[in-house]
Parts: sequence; structure tokens; C-alpha cells
Amino acid sequence: MTPEQSRREEATRWLAQAGKDLNAARLLASPEPSRSVFHSQQAAEKAAKGFLTFHDVPFRKTHDLNELGGQCAALNPSLAPLFKDASDLNDYAIVFRYLDAPREPDEREAMVALETAKRVFEEVSDLLAK
Repeated sequence: MTPEQSRREEATRWLAQAGKDLNAARLLASPEPSRSVFHSQQAAEKAAKGFLTFHDVPFRKTHDLNELGGQCAALNPSLAPLFKDASDLNDYAIVFRYLDAPREPDEREAMVALETAKRVFEEVSDLLAK
């Protein structure tokens, strides 16, 4: 297996995990919006990590979509606006998972987060398919 094939395979695994998170976010949007938004953030994060993996760009262990998105945009500037929007998902990685959450996200918020994550997933998938 060539290094490129290996990177493509690992990127595909990242995207498969992102797809599972998207599905979980969709299923949880109505009954458990606070869990749905977490999975939306995770889907966008894993898609970004898949993109970076494919391009052999190391990344640190982080949930920060600003940082990961910046790395992705450095490789492909067309991703900058998408990851700027996705940075709104950052709080969902941690803030809404614990007892001291400032509020409870509602279904509408969960659907907006899901659509953002879906756009990240689809754009990254399309770029990696080329």
C-alpha cells in the first residue's frame, strides 16, 4: 500500500465515524437536542480530521473547530467560510454535556447544528473524492 493509499484509507475511516455522528445527531434532534448538538460538533470535527489526515497534516488532540478549520483552510482556502460557520459548533463539544450547562439547546438549534455539520461533511467528502 502506498502512503497516499494509506492516508486515503485513514481519511475514509474518519469520514465513516463522522457519518455515524451525523446519523446520531439526526436521530437525537427532537428527543434529546443537547445530545444531538454534541454529535453535530463531533461530525464536523471528524470530517476536518479526515481532511487533514488525507493531506498528511498533523493535528493535535482537540475539539476546536477554529484550529482544525484553520488548518484545513490553509490547504484549501475555499473551506474558510465553511469552517467559520462551523466554529459555532465549538461549545457543543463540552459546554452542553455537563450539569453546569448554561441552558438546554432546543430542537431548532439542534437542526441548525446538524445542517452545519452536514455541510462540512459533504464538502470534505466531495473534496476527498476528487
